[in-house]
Amino acid sequence: MRELQVKWLLALCVLFIFIGVDGVTVSAAVDQRVYDNANLLNESEIAELEVVAAEHSEKHGTDFLFLTISDEEVFDIQDYMGDFFDAWAVENGQENAVLLSMNIATRDVYLAGFGTAETTLDNQRVDLVLDRILPEMQRGDYADAFHETVTTSSRYMEFRPGVNPESIFLKTWLHLAIALLLAGGVVGFMLYNSGGRVTTTPTTYFDDNNTRVTSKLDQFRNKTISRRKVPKKSSGGGGGFGGGGVTGGGRSFSGGGRKF
Repeated sequence: MRELQVKWLLALCVLFIFIGVDGVTVSAAVDQRVYDNANLLNESEIAELEVVAAEHSEKHGTDFLFLTISDEEVFDIQDYMGDFFDAWAVENGQENAVLLSMNIATRDVYLAGFGTAETTLDNQRVDLVLDRILPEMQRGDYADAFHETVTTSSRYMEFRPGVNPESIFLKTWLHLAIALLLAGGVVGFMLYNSGGRVTTTPTTYFDDNNTRVTSKLDQFRNKTISRRKVPKKSSGGGGGFGGGGVTGGGRSFSGGGRKF
């Protein structure tokens, strides 16, 4: 009996050792998430972004990555992004990721979702994220734009796939307004029914038998003309491209890109 207990203890120790080694490998596999090859961020901004990205990466089991370059010869940021992720995924053994790639030389930015993020951050949600970060990128506030990418993408990924996270029906202020309207309606109904009941009507003092219409008069009073302004097509920047695809290594992804 004692020998059997010793064998069980040895087996458990071996199991814990493997789990511990495996855990160290997983946590140490992704030790860098910000690849700022274009030198757009300072050291403190990179350190802060690494912390935020690691926090939300652990929350969703999906790594948030950033890649910046400055290369006029790179004409397709989507292909460049795909090649980068193929190499990164093999090196780190991770297939779930949200990757924001940017070429400052051509003013291109592309946001992609790989693995589970292809569903939780689909093309529609990618466009919504780009809508939020593009003004910051146009102002040169890259650190704020990257931080916004992590927090907004993470928030969108908490919604059920297929749901528009910016839908008006999901807004807290709308729920509050509906609640106030319902409460006001209930109170108004109670007040209305709390007073005396009116028993007279417009016909109470009207003698229908001895009343006649003696004349009719139709008189034109006024005419109202409404005008509608036809909106013109905007000529501003921010043209979109992409929409997801497959990398050279065969990894499918959701995505979208813009000029900024």
